[in-house]
Amino acid sequence: MTRKTGPVGALLACGLAAAPARAKEPVEALAAKVRARETAFAKTMADRDHAAFATFVAEEALFLGAQRALRGRAAVAEGWKPYFEGAKAPFSWAPERVEVTDSGTLAISTGAVFDPGGARIGTFNSTWHLEKDGEWRVVLDIGCPPCRCP
Repeated sequence: MTRKTGPVGALLACGLAAAPARAKEPVEALAAKVRARETAFAKTMADRDHAAFATFVAEEALFLGAQRALRGRAAVAEGWKPYFEGAKAPFSWAPERVEVTDSGTLAISTGAVFDPGGARIGTFNSTWHLEKDGEWRVVLDIGCPPCRCP
């Protein structure tokens, strides 16, 4: 005997199928992947590789600067282009803390920003999104003066 479901049952079944599943990997393993992505992202600045930098930025990214917001990968890449001019990077950064949501699709990385001499000049906060192609990309980014958060 087959059981028929009504329109509500069909909608619920479709909704459950479309809902994101819990991460298949432990959040600690995902955090390690995001940390590695953040480190590789920072290396694009050290390597002076503007094209590689852009590949780490989500299409719908929002980077908040002191004067304006840059919206979208193309605008972020264009806005950051001056930082890639010259032989030496004007700053560097390194993750200190990475946390991933239980769903395994969003993460935050935060850490120090350094001047060329190695002095800490700020703190970055980047939100990463696990995209359909399986790559983590920055979707939100904001920097601030150095902070000492608990």
